[in-house]
Formats: sequence, C-alpha cells, structure tokens
Amino acid sequence: MKKSLLFKSFVLAVLAFAVFQGCKDDKPTYDLESLTAGSVDLNGAISASGVNPVADIVATFTEGIDAATATSSNITLVRDYDGASLPLTITAAGRTITINPDEDLGTGTLYKLSFGAGVKYSDGTAVGAFERTFTTAGTFAPAGAIAHWTFEDNAQDQVGSFDASASVGVTYTASRNAAAGKAATFDGDVSIIEIPNGDQLMNSSNFTLSFWVKTNSDGHVDAGGNPAGQFVMGLGAFKGFQFEITSNYTWCKLAASYDLGDGNTAAEDLWFPGDGKTFANGGWQGWDFCKDLTASGGVEGLIKDKWAHIVCVYNGATRQGIMYINGEKMKSFDFDLWPDGDAKRNVTGLKYGGVAPEVVNELAFGFIQSRAGTLWDTEPWGGYDIPTANHFKGQLDDVRIFHKALTDDEILLMYNSEK
Repeated sequence: MKKSLLFKSFVLAVLAFAVFQGCKDDKPTYDLESLTAGSVDLNGAISASGVNPVADIVATFTEGIDAATATSSNITLVRDYDGASLPLTITAAGRTITINPDEDLGTGTLYKLSFGAGVKYSDGTAVGAFERTFTTAGTFAPAGAIAHWTFEDNAQDQVGSFDASASVGVTYTASRNAAAGKAATFDGDVSIIEIPNGDQLMNSSNFTLSFWVKTNSDGHVDAGGNPAGQFVMGLGAFKGFQFEITSNYTWCKLAASYDLGDGNTAAEDLWFPGDGKTFANGGWQGWDFCKDLTASGGVEGLIKDKWAHIVCVYNGATRQGIMYINGEKMKSFDFDLWPDGDAKRNVTGLKYGGVAPEVVNELAFGFIQSRAGTLWDTEPWGGYDIPTANHFKGQLDDVRIFHKALTDDEILLMYNSEK
C-alpha cells in the first residue's frame, strides 16, 4: 500500500512538471519583423547606407506594442560625430512604431538608432534592447541649412525659397570633382546672380556661410592692366555682408553688419592676412587667432586659382567670428575683447543695415552688391557697369547659409566629404 501511494505521488509530480513545461513552451515568441527607412532595410547584418535624410523610420513587430512605452526615453537616435541625441516624434499603432526625426537628417552622416528595454509589447513583455546603425545618402553636410545653391545648371535654392530672380552672363561647368556635378562660372566682366530678400538670409544671432570657390586670375585686370580684386559675393557690401579676395591674393575677408542691440548696426571685418598676428602681437583689435602662413606661400598659396572650401561662422554664444579654409581654422575675433564701453560689446548677431538706393536688399553672387544699388557706382573698382571693376572671375559651388554656428567637427567633416 505504501509503495502504491509513493508511485501515485511520483506520477502526479511528473504530470504536473509536464503541464508546467508545456505551458512554458506555449508562451509566444515575439520579435522584430522589419525595420526600414523609406525603401532601405535597417535590419540587415551590416550597417545600412543610402538612407534618405527625410525618410521616416518604421519598426514592425510580430505582436502589438504598448504605445505608452514607445517614447523618446526608450527610443533614441544619436548622431555619431558629436553624440547629439535628435528630438523625435514617435507614434505607435498596433504592431508598428513610426519614428520621425523633428529635423531633416544631415547627408552622408552616421546615426545610431537604439530601442531600450523599456519598450514593451501589449501584454507587458519587454521587446528587448537592440541597436542599429545607418548612414544617410550623399556627401556629408550638417542639417539645418536655410539655403543651398548647388548650381546644377541653375541658381535655384535646393532647400529653401531663395531662388535667383536674375542671372547674367553665368555658365555652368564641371565642378571640383564628379560627385560635385557642376559649378557656376563667372566671366569677371558682367556675370552676376541676384537673390531677393537677402536680409532674411543674415538676420540671425548665429550665422554660417559655407562655399567652394576657385578664382581665375588669368587676364583678370583693372583699367590700368593690373590684377583686379575679386568680389565673390555681396549683400549690399558691408551694409549686409560681402566676401572678397584682394587683387594680389594676400588676404581675404568677410565684412558683415552686426546688430548692436539698440536699433543700430556696425560693420566688422573677419579679415585673414595669414601673418599670424593677433591683438596681442601687432594685430587688430579683437583678433584672438590668426594662422601664420608666411612659411607656406601665404593666403595666395592656399586659395589662388585652386578650389578652396571657405566657411565663415558667427557664434552668438561666444561672440566670436571664425573663418575656416579647407577644414582648418584660420582666423577669429572676439567682440568681448573690445574695450569696455565700446558699442560692439553689445552685439547680438548679424543684421542687414542697408538702405536703398545706396544698396538694395538682394544677395549677389559675382559682385559686391546687386545691380540696383548705387554704392561706389563711379569708383573704377566698385561700379558694376565697369567691366574692369572687381567682378568675380572663377567658379562658385555649394553655397550654404545656416542660422546656426557650425562646429569644428562639422566643418572638417564637410570639407573631407566634399573635397
């Protein structure tokens, strides 16, 4: 009798374990079914590439998702080069989570998408943390440009509404490399492109101007047969901003109009002579850095008749203006180094300060101002109608304007990607 009871207990225990094990094995297995950005699969064995910078990211699972857990605290998208976590709009419906970055992604940029353990299925089961990386299509460029002119057979703005209203004497020819396509080519006599509403391009506490330029000094002379200067571009000259290169290529500069915070404006030059001088050793007021190029051919050796990538930045937080050439910092000034009481200690950003008819609110590529302005009309170097004035002769490509201060890393990555 005792053996019979022991045997029955053993049988019951075996049956109970089998039932428990069966229930455990019957629990459904959930998984990520697909992860895409537009038409690109992000769930492959290797990091995806060629992702459209404006594509939504869609994750589809084998089971419904608890929408309350699909949040930015559990799902992140991090830009690789600076570790910035991008703001996201995340929507969950059924088995699908849609991730929409609140800003366009930068081109040619590596990103890391992470799902944390806090994301759960509708029955409370954790999705399980995972990460995927991908690179957006194109060459690297920081996101957030308000205008970008690529000059692919036209002068239309590719990201904003700053299309050319007029173009005279400009042709479109091969740029610095095959990937860059074409560039706008200026003849040095009459070539000009005019962009309306130029004040909207520069009225900002932070500002970045980025462009590729190649001068052509061959036969570019003034009325006396001497080398002429290069007015690469200008928005009402120093009443807005201008970029120019001197006739002997010993310096280049961005002159710009700054908001003094009291309704007035004042001009200041981000001037780069390549002599290594700062305010502390013979340079001008406020200069806190100037790269010394005297042993390597000066500014001429860097930019004359060769492609150069030039970026000019104003950072409202640090109150510094900085120039980069070919990815390297060349010159900077700091408004906080002006004397106490100087109005420029109160600068709040860039601001267009022009008044018609002296200058007109149009950005000109190829000259210091648009044709409608009267400033310097009679000067042999400053009148548009004078063929031997300082018209730009050469090529211009990939002009971008940002209302933010690009970082050292962004500028170097952009140069290396596009050169």
